[in-house]
Amino acid sequence: MTMPGTRATEPGRGGSPTMRAVVYHGPGSVRVDEVELPRIQHPRDVIVRVTRTAVCGTDLHPYRGELPGFAPGTVLGHEFAGTVHEAGSQAPFAVGTRVFASDVVACGRCAACARGWHYQCPSVTLFGYADVVGAPLPGGQAEFVRVPFADVVLAATPDDVTDEQALFAGDVLTTGLAAVHGARVTPGALVAVVGAGPLGLLAGLCAVTAGAARVVIADPTPARRERAAGFGFTAVTPEQLDEAVRDDGGRGADAVVEAVGSDAALACALRAAAAHATVCAVGAHHSTAMPFPTGLAFARELTVRFAVGDPIRMREPVLALIRSGRLDPSRIVTHRLPLGEAGAAYRLFDRQDAFKVVLSADGATPAF
Repeated sequence: MTMPGTRATEPGRGGSPTMRAVVYHGPGSVRVDEVELPRIQHPRDVIVRVTRTAVCGTDLHPYRGELPGFAPGTVLGHEFAGTVHEAGSQAPFAVGTRVFASDVVACGRCAACARGWHYQCPSVTLFGYADVVGAPLPGGQAEFVRVPFADVVLAATPDDVTDEQALFAGDVLTTGLAAVHGARVTPGALVAVVGAGPLGLLAGLCAVTAGAARVVIADPTPARRERAAGFGFTAVTPEQLDEAVRDDGGRGADAVVEAVGSDAALACALRAAAAHATVCAVGAHHSTAMPFPTGLAFARELTVRFAVGDPIRMREPVLALIRSGRLDPSRIVTHRLPLGEAGAAYRLFDRQDAFKVVLSADGATPAF
């Protein structure tokens, strides 16, 4: 019998049920294909029926051809929420439970996981990211997805949190909060954020919840600066950031979040930092040749740290912010499309015609 929401395969292909999924076919090419339905492979596995999934800035790296070894045929996506469709014998979730997943997959039982360092787990991998990090694992831009180590990677979605809100707790919002913690934002602080994409904007909102007196966000794109200003932030170009955090005799930013992942963005963040400030870089960095301004960092006695983000460790405080009404991540969503329009979603996002795209995978008509 074919499970609800799935289809039998074409004759001659073994009769296994299939589903729709967003599949990478090479730079600039993603398509919604019929692929084999995932199956339970380990007692700790769960099969999630996806209701909402999102396109993340990280997904654009293979789409733009920035990861030459990225494997065609990869099912994309690492931000998703849904319901438990099937659970392994060691997975503590009942069928029908609403859940969301961490984008970071970790075992939860090693020394690194015991310290809350899930990204350093020997078994670490990411949904939908080929073999760039760990073993390949099909992603969540699909009707169904297999979640390994589900007792660690999955979390139940509270009744007063929507599936759309919950998917943010699986990656970008928890990364934003991790950035604020890493930058040591304290009440009354002047905070600078480099990058006004979804991560930068959410980091700015998290800084406000931490008591920041003022948040200045720098981005070269006028539309993104306008959006940041609409959220109550001071929005400037990267060239204006240093002056903006030092106007009226200010000494610079007490805490800086770099949310882009480029050498230029990190250099901009360092220039904006006040003496004894902490700069936390959460943009995905790959450069090996940045000319680091050691003289500036030494003279100002800066702390510079990098954070990948850890949704497993940070999801409970994020859920608390959402449930209290202090932060609603769905405010940044500009486009809600059905899963079948994923190709258009990637094009809109790549051109910055969309700020954040959420895909409906359950056949429901997206609400605008």
